[in-house]
Parts: sequence; C-alpha cells; structure tokens
Amino acid sequence: MKLWLSLMVLGLLSNQALASDWKVNNSQSTVSFISIKKADVGEVHRFKQIEGVLSDSGGFSLTIDLSSVDTGISVRDDRMQGLLFEVAQFPKLQLTANINPKLISDLKVGETLTTQVDAKVALHGEQQVLPFNVVVAKLSATKMLVTSLMPVVVHAGDFNLVSGVEKLRDIAGLTSISLAVPVSFVLTLSQ
Repeated sequence: MKLWLSLMVLGLLSNQALASDWKVNNSQSTVSFISIKKADVGEVHRFKQIEGVLSDSGGFSLTIDLSSVDTGISVRDDRMQGLLFEVAQFPKLQLTANINPKLISDLKVGETLTTQVDAKVALHGEQQVLPFNVVVAKLSATKMLVTSLMPVVVHAGDFNLVSGVEKLRDIAGLTSISLAVPVSFVLTLSQ
C-alpha cells in the first residue's frame, strides 16, 4: 500500500512538472538591436532585463524593461531612456503570442523546429502585430532555446518613436539615425 501511494505521488509530481510553465532565464537570454547613424555607422545594443513565460496552453508573454537599455555608453543609455523610449511614461515593451502547444510538446530533446510566430508588440503606447521567424531547440527535458531565424525590422513610425529619434539625432549632432531597426534575440527557457 505504501509503495502504491508513493508511486501515485511521484506520478502526480511528474505530471505537474510536465505541465509547468517555461520561464525565460534573463541571465542566459538577450534581446539586441542595431542602430545605424550617419548613413553607415552601425552599433549593436541590448536590453539587460527581460522576463517571459510560455504556458502549457501556448500563451507566451515577454516583457522588456526599457530602462535596462545597454548601448555601452551611459550618457547614450540615459538619452535613449528619456528621449526615445520615455520610460517615465512607457517603462516596458510587452510582447504576447499564442503558440500551438503541440509544437513544443512534440519536440524531442535534441530536435529543432523552425516556425513563424505572429506576436502583438506593445511599445510606446502603440500596438502592432509582427511576424517572428524563430528556431526552437529542445536542449533537455527542462530547457529550450528560442532564437530569431532572421532579424525583425522594427520601424520607429509604427510605434510613435520618430520624434524621439529626431531628438537623439539633434542632441548628438548627427546627420541621420535610421528609423528602421533590426532586432534579434536568443531566449533560454527553463521549466
């Protein structure tokens, strides 16, 4: 009887582990973007604080703390926070998507999957649905990697960021800053 109860408890616990949410590991994940100034000077930047969850029903949410922008130059970080993102009013980028849960549950350890996910991006008071081409790799029973197959180009005009880009251009004395920004990501998710 004790053995039967022990097996039943283990069975319930293992079912709960299988059905638990996948969480984005901030320290093993990155969201980066490239800015182009003066027509052909490209610079890579990233966000240091991201969090996200993929539920067992396929609901995915990702939050980026825009005050965590890291350009490698602190004064530029401050300017992007205040003039471009206006973090006092719009502190976060929110991304939400629905993913067929069968795609993830059918993925075996060591396998990869390439797919497109349409995600709603809320940024600076605006919302847009953008297509993301991703590669999903199941690294272990409790760890997977989701990476962009190709960059997603975000247009400043779609998110009411053009005046912020112009303010950055003026304050830095630049001839131009591109309004189209390629964004890439590598997300590590764990259960």
